[in-house]
Amino acid sequence: MKKVFDIKSMQFMTIFEKITRVTPKDCIIQDNQIIFIVDMKDVGTAVGQRGANAKKLEQKLKKKIKIAGYSEDVKEFIKSLVAPLQLESVEQTDGIIEMTAKDLKSRGLLIGRNASILRAYEEIVKRFFPIDELKVK
Repeated sequence: MKKVFDIKSMQFMTIFEKITRVTPKDCIIQDNQIIFIVDMKDVGTAVGQRGANAKKLEQKLKKKIKIAGYSEDVKEFIKSLVAPLQLESVEQTDGIIEMTAKDLKSRGLLIGRNASILRAYEEIVKRFFPIDELKVK
C-alpha cells in the first residue's frame, strides 16, 4: 500500500531518525500526540534506555510521543499499538477485528469518549492492513 507524507510528517520523521537512529515506517500526527511506527525489533532502540529518546522527542516536538512496533501479523501490530494496555485476545473474522480487554478500566481507555480512541486506532491499522472495522468486546 502506497503512503503519501506531508511536509510536517517528513520533518517529524527526520527529527525522530536523528535522535533515535531508527528509520520509522510511518508517522501519524494526531491532536495531542505523534505516533511513530517502527519495526518490532527496533522499538527498544527507538524508545532508548529508560525512555530517554522518547523524552527527548517530546521536549523537542512539544507533543506526546508514542512508538509502536510494526508486525506483518495484524494481531501483533494491534497489541503493540495499544500498549501499555493489555489485551486478553485479538480475533479476526471477515475484516472485522475484535479485541478483548483484560478489565473494565482497560476497556474504557481503549474505546475513549464517543469511541474516539478506537476510531483513531482503526484508521492507523487501516493504513497497513485491509480491515473493515475494529471492535472491543
